[in-house]
Amino acid sequence: MKTEPFFKFTYGLYIVSSQYGGKKNGYVANTVFQVTAQPAQVAVSCSKDNFSSSVIEKSGKFSVSVLHTGAPKNLIGTFGYKSGKDFEKFEKVDFFEGKTGVPVVVEGSVAWFECKVTQKLDVGSHIIFVGEVLEAGLTDSNEPPMTYAYFRENRKGKAPKNAPTYVGKSETAKTEAKIQTENKSVQPGDYTRWECLVCGHIYDPAVGDPDSGIPPGTPFDDLPGDWVCPDCGAAKTEFIPLDR
Repeated sequence: MKTEPFFKFTYGLYIVSSQYGGKKNGYVANTVFQVTAQPAQVAVSCSKDNFSSSVIEKSGKFSVSVLHTGAPKNLIGTFGYKSGKDFEKFEKVDFFEGKTGVPVVVEGSVAWFECKVTQKLDVGSHIIFVGEVLEAGLTDSNEPPMTYAYFRENRKGKAPKNAPTYVGKSETAKTEAKIQTENKSVQPGDYTRWECLVCGHIYDPAVGDPDSGIPPGTPFDDLPGDWVCPDCGAAKTEFIPLDR
């Protein structure tokens, strides 16, 4: 089946958060939509593999933050590509606790909603949670909401593996890519750009990774062995070289 037609659906980009037993968690979603006006209800789609799925089920509540086009890449990387099972996502994020106790992310957002789960639908790999909106508000940002198309085309982002829209490379394709990498003549000091196979982040030696202390002009081979993708945290071994 062709995957291109699915990219013609329109989506936004959101952070869905919840809390249970003192543990906060959230994930990046592109499937969030209003289902009724009276009462106001929204639905979110969450992978069963997401830690957030069990948190929302147990707590019966969640929040939705509408991301804007200027949302920091590390915000999307933290909530989109890291697991809350072993990583504290809210440690360095601007948020507040709503009236139900769920965390509401305001950083990189233009609007937020706090919801109580009213229904859930098991659709195989994902669960659709329908929630009645208890509170809603705007942030002080004037930037436009980010669409998934903007995220893909302008931010060069890729859907996380648990997103409904994820179309990943097969293990065979990844293996072939790594074999090609080994066969390429990449010399020390080479200024070739490298792509992360997990999230699509491009490491450009001309730019470096200043946030991680890597100055411009640092070739990929000269990166420390424990350097990881600034967007998703993948290891260096998950990168392949790109031709200029």
